[in-house]
This record gives sequence, C-alpha cells and structure tokens, in this order.
Amino acid sequence: MILLGSTGSIGVNTLLVAKKFNINVEVLVCGRNIALLNKQILEHSPKLVVIADASDIEKVNHPNVFSGTDAILEVIEDTKSDLVVNALVGFLGLRPTLKALECGKRVALANKESLVACGAFIDVSKIQPIDSEHFGLWYLMQDREVKKMIITASGGAFRDWDIKKLQNASLADTQKHPNWSMGQKITIDSATMTNKMFELLEARWLFGEGEYDAIIETKSLIHALIDFKDGSTTAHFARASMQLPIAYALDKKMNENILDHVNLLEIGSLEFREIQTSRYPIWEIKEELLKNPARGVVVNAANEVAIAKFINKEIGFMDISKTIIEAFDKFSEIPRSVEDVFAIDREVRSNL
Repeated sequence: MILLGSTGSIGVNTLLVAKKFNINVEVLVCGRNIALLNKQILEHSPKLVVIADASDIEKVNHPNVFSGTDAILEVIEDTKSDLVVNALVGFLGLRPTLKALECGKRVALANKESLVACGAFIDVSKIQPIDSEHFGLWYLMQDREVKKMIITASGGAFRDWDIKKLQNASLADTQKHPNWSMGQKITIDSATMTNKMFELLEARWLFGEGEYDAIIETKSLIHALIDFKDGSTTAHFARASMQLPIAYALDKKMNENILDHVNLLEIGSLEFREIQTSRYPIWEIKEELLKNPARGVVVNAANEVAIAKFINKEIGFMDISKTIIEAFDKFSEIPRSVEDVFAIDREVRSNL
C-alpha cells in the first residue's frame, strides 16, 4: 500500500494494522516529523519516501526520497500498490485522492476534506472511510429502510466550559481533548464542532440523500446509530480506537480480534447531549449545508483560513465559526466540475 500521512495518529495506527496483517508498505509520505519517519522506514522498508520539504531530504535515512505535492501524485501513478491510505490533513489531500481514483486504485480515506470539498465529483464506490463514525454506519447497514443516520461527537475540549469564557480560549486550551489525543487541526475542529459537520457531509456523499444528524456522547463508545423506518434503532459500540475501521479498510474480509469488547457493566452509564448553537455556532448552517452539500468547499476553505488566523492570534476562538458562517453566506456558487472546486477554494481563501 501507499500511506499518505504516515507520522500522524491515523498513519501510525495504519502501520500497526499493516504489520499485523503482513501488508507490504511500498510508499511512505509524511510532513516534517523526520525522526518518526526514520523509525518507520527502519521497520517497514518502503521502496519510496516522499516528504513535504526538500530541505529535509538529507535527514531521511533512505536512498529514494522525493518532496512536494507533485511527487505524491507521481508515486501514486507510478507504483504498483492498488491501495492508497490517505491520512493527509487538509485540502492538500484532495488531489492525491483524485489521482488514486483516476489510476483505478482503492482509497482508504481519512482525509475528510476530499469528500467535504469535492464529494460531488468522487466515485465513492472506490472509497472505504476510515473515520469510526462512517465505519459504524457502514457496519450497521442492513437491507431495511432507513429513516435517519446519526453520528456521535465527543463535544471537544470545551463541552463543559462556561460559554462566556470561550472567546478567550487559547490554542493550548483547544488541544485538551477530553477523550484522546489527535493532531492540532482536527482537535480544533472538534472543539468548534466543524469536524462533526464535515463528517455529516462525508456521510451524505458516502450513503446518499437522506436525513443525517449528530449528538454528543461523552464517553465516545457509541460511534453511530441508525433509526430504521420500522421504529427500531441500532447503535455501534466499540472502544475509541482507529485500528478497527483501518483494519476493515485494509482487509474487508477481516475476521481477527482488533479490540477488547465494550463491557457495559464496567461503563455503568452513558451521557447524551444536544449539539447547541450557543456553544457550537457552526451548527447554525448544518441544515442548509446538508441541503447543498457541494458548498462544502466554501466551509472547508474558510475553516482552514480561520484556523491559521487563530493559531497566529489574529482572531479569537469563537471567531473561527463566525468566519466560516460569514463565508458560507457570502459565497453561494455551486461547483459544476472539479476545476470549479479548486477555483472556489482559491476565491474564498483570497477574500478572507
């Protein structure tokens, strides 16, 4: 397989599963964490390595090292692997997804932005989602008529904060996730609930038109629920580990034990909360966005710009959602092609 984003949390877990299943790792792609990359090279012996910055090439302990976005696209096209695991973060992960599909490869997708920005132009039949929420929905699907698909959210770093204090929240505050450790951007997205908005959009593209929603489940043991038309509801319980969805993405016939089962007697109780716009203002545009999912490109571009400004201390935490909502109201064009997606992305970024 080709692994894009090998040093992130998804990448690290993917390599653990690949080792368990004896899957050959042909290509490793990562950003700037060269120390971890070198350890991965030593353990998995890839044929090729691609990194973000050419200035780091001499630090990589491998004879075949390339750099930059074009190199990622070239290795996808030129290598034999029929599986691409895309765990890149951000809009930069879109072109590799498109290239992999163009080359007839399967894509195990953890890069949310691919479907959020360009879902209208992606053949989802070749996509296996790695997100635990979409995996949970897929796992629950039966040959029965569905009324609603529901995914769960942790609530992020500020689910228990006094709302009045949110505007003064720091970058360090956003990283204090109550349930687990993730990368910087996705942890910010979790705090604003933009991450869950993205996952609803992904679900819409993966499973088609229908009713979608999200609720907070504070222990992150239920990942998805389906309301069937007959009045019954099923829920997918699993411990909070990405290794289970990754295992199924790498091997659909997967029948090995990956996780310890959830012991409901040990858990005792679960808590569910509504996602409220007072704490998560981004939720104001949820219904309109799900009616017009192709406008996800605007939300994604505005979010990436707003997060960069927040990190640079140019805006406050609550201004991230405000920036996204204002962009969503301002840019209403619907992309008609992949080229439109990239054009709208550039337009939004240049005007924020």
